[in-house]
Amino acid sequence: MTDDAMFRATRKGFADWLIKPMMQNKRNYMKVGITAALINVFGLVVSIFSMTVYDSVLPNNATTSLVGLAIGMSLVVLFDFVLRSLRAYFVDIAGVNVDRSIGELAFNRLISMRMASRRGSTGALAGTMRELDSLRDFFASATMSALVDLPFVLLTLTVIAAIGGWIVLVPATMVPLVVLAGALSYPAMDRLSAEAMNEGLSKQAVLVETIGGLETVKATGAGGLLMKRWLHSIDYFAHVSIRQRLISTISMNVANAAGTISYAGTVVVGVFMIESRSLTMGGLIACSLLSSRAVAPLGQIAQLLSRLTSTQTAYRTLRPFMEDNDEGSGQNQLKPAKIDGLIEFRNVSFRYPGAKEDAVAGISLTIQPGERVGILGRVGSGKSTLARLALGLYEPSDGLVLVDGSDVRQLDAATLRRNIGTSLQESVLLSGSIRENIVLERDHIDDEEMVRVAKLTGAHDFVGRIANGYDLRLSDRGESLSGGQRQSIALARALAGQPGMLIFDEPTSGMDSQSENGLIDRLMQEVKGRTLIVITHRMSLLRLVDRVVIIADGKVATDGRRDEVLRAITRPVAA
Repeated sequence: MTDDAMFRATRKGFADWLIKPMMQNKRNYMKVGITAALINVFGLVVSIFSMTVYDSVLPNNATTSLVGLAIGMSLVVLFDFVLRSLRAYFVDIAGVNVDRSIGELAFNRLISMRMASRRGSTGALAGTMRELDSLRDFFASATMSALVDLPFVLLTLTVIAAIGGWIVLVPATMVPLVVLAGALSYPAMDRLSAEAMNEGLSKQAVLVETIGGLETVKATGAGGLLMKRWLHSIDYFAHVSIRQRLISTISMNVANAAGTISYAGTVVVGVFMIESRSLTMGGLIACSLLSSRAVAPLGQIAQLLSRLTSTQTAYRTLRPFMEDNDEGSGQNQLKPAKIDGLIEFRNVSFRYPGAKEDAVAGISLTIQPGERVGILGRVGSGKSTLARLALGLYEPSDGLVLVDGSDVRQLDAATLRRNIGTSLQESVLLSGSIRENIVLERDHIDDEEMVRVAKLTGAHDFVGRIANGYDLRLSDRGESLSGGQRQSIALARALAGQPGMLIFDEPTSGMDSQSENGLIDRLMQEVKGRTLIVITHRMSLLRLVDRVVIIADGKVATDGRRDEVLRAITRPVAA
């Protein structure tokens, strides 16, 4: 199954993103169940061994039988060791497979999520993704083994009843006591787990925000504000954690007490049964060992509940993220091999999530294939919004955005953007080499094309002077480079492969005038015959375009030939 097919499969039913990977590993889980059954059966052998020795070997001084029993017991111990190792291995294998499958789906979901669906800060979103670890811990830990062991409590009680009869009532009464203690603590554990989760997301948000903007935090003196938020998150998280541990400890202590009472009670009742000759000495020893074994798995209920509540909270956090509509959720999306570059905005209005006013309102604009258009306007007028709508990053609230005559919502988002060279207002580079940032694993872009576009944008000039050249490893977001250098690489990335349509949003805001003029001179020939949209405040960039559109208050204020529009807007100044 392909990645896309796997991802679409998450839409077929309730929580398929979680159930499907588990079902794919059902063979491993069946192996876990089989090994668990054998381990629990072997666990009963110890009690049978003790009973046989006390009832048959000792009274008859049957040392030969004892040797045989000891050899058999040694084999049981050996097989038990092997089975326990295999069970741990199968749990780990299943956990790794489930973790990889869910992780693949989650990351695919992240990169294909609708921008309008994004809620909260970057740190909160990263914290949501981190909850995958909670699911992994459940499916790839001893918790799964403990959960599998629980049903075998009934088997142990059955064997006690077969050996000691009514003595089984002693451990049997302890079982509901432990279960009741766990059930009573579960609501509080669930509530505290949710609180801890929310505060953990807040803590993560502060951390990511601080690390991502450390230079700004230092320069502006914002450390005190962020420190206050950080300490508040730590204090509240610690308070919730203490309450979680207290409740978990109470449940665990109840289970331990129940185990002790079960053992002691079995011994006391067994003494009277021996006096009445309804139980042998060996039977008492076997039942006392089994009574402790019957309650022992329940002793892990507190830990199980703690992990289960964490897993359930993680599931509730991840579920809206995993099951929300994504950019690929449309049926039969179009995947054109080529984009000619016809863009139409038909009475388009759009409002960002949470905003009170429209970013653009009733815009109608057509850009023909091969036409080069400059879009001007004041800060916040809606210029960059048009670029985001054309790229399908957001869907219009009203109206239609058409690319080559097709509604952008009907086009496969990845195919659309693959055919558009884009340099957005903020030139964000990825960690990795300069080569990787330009090529982006695109098979049709070789070293020759990479060097060509780097020379066009001026990136080759500074790359050739630094150690390692195109293999230089960049820090996060390319912060080790200047703003102009980042823009040069971002422009090279957009131009690589010669896409038929280009969208540049303030592509030279970080460059000096000399670098900018040199870039414009080189781009004059490069952009001919392609659809070009340049969003800018700099008049010098208008040398690249034939047409100018001025946006004011989210609407088209002026639209015309470049020279005519420039004369019109400069005439009042000259007057």
